[in-house]
Amino acid sequence: MVSVGDYAPDFELMAFDKTMVRLSESIGNRVVLLFYPAAFTGVCSKEMCTFTDSMNRLEAAEAEIFGISVDGIFANAAFADANEIGFPLLSDTNRIATDAYGVGIQFVMPDYTASQRAVFVVESDGKISYAWVAEGPGIEPDYEAVLAHLES
Repeated sequence: MVSVGDYAPDFELMAFDKTMVRLSESIGNRVVLLFYPAAFTGVCSKEMCTFTDSMNRLEAAEAEIFGISVDGIFANAAFADANEIGFPLLSDTNRIATDAYGVGIQFVMPDYTASQRAVFVVESDGKISYAWVAEGPGIEPDYEAVLAHLES
């Protein structure tokens, strides 16, 4: 698993609007990566909506934000639409980012790997300055701690 001080592993994933997003193209900006286990689950909905509700603070901190799950683009698009999520949700169906960040977990079905709930802040130099990984998929991040880190 990556840690604070490590360079953020690069990835290229498709967003729900079918655009490709490469992390390295955002270097120079602060980026928040929100890994989540599954669209349309209660805790994931609450987390994505809480960060959407905090968009003014995120924008003031000059931070881009991406949600990442192993869900397909159509599920992520429906999830974003149903919850009015204000940032791109990226589909990691091949577990490229999930594996690179070390956040894969067995989830619900046998032999099914999802992304554990995790938050990483990547600074403009490409290094990780904040890393949090849940001990279980039902645990939410400390939203205020993430926002305070970005505002510091």
